[in-house]
Amino acid sequence: MDSDQTTLNKTTGAVSLLRAARTRVTSIQGRGEAGSVLLLHDSATTGGIGAGNLKATYKYETEGLEVYIPGSGILFENGLCATLTQTTGTDGSVTMTITGA
Repeated sequence: MDSDQTTLNKTTGAVSLLRAARTRVTSIQGRGEAGSVLLLHDSATTGGIGAGNLKATYKYETEGLEVYIPGSGILFENGLCATLTQTTGTDGSVTMTITGA
């Protein structure tokens, strides 16, 4: 049996291109680190990210992040770029469930 659902992982650091194709994010789990900010952009390249293609911002603290996105999820037409920052350290990470893989 084949599935079009898979997971992507992003650790703390600079912007990353997680998938350069049409993608739907259906859930997000984030490790609880102080001052965490996850930005998700609809872009096929890291150089193409900007305020105009920012699709979602998640801010969370040491409690972590668990988000189920109902319906069809968040659609990224061109690709999925993500940035994850935190106020201290570099131990942050998020895992996203996607469809369209």
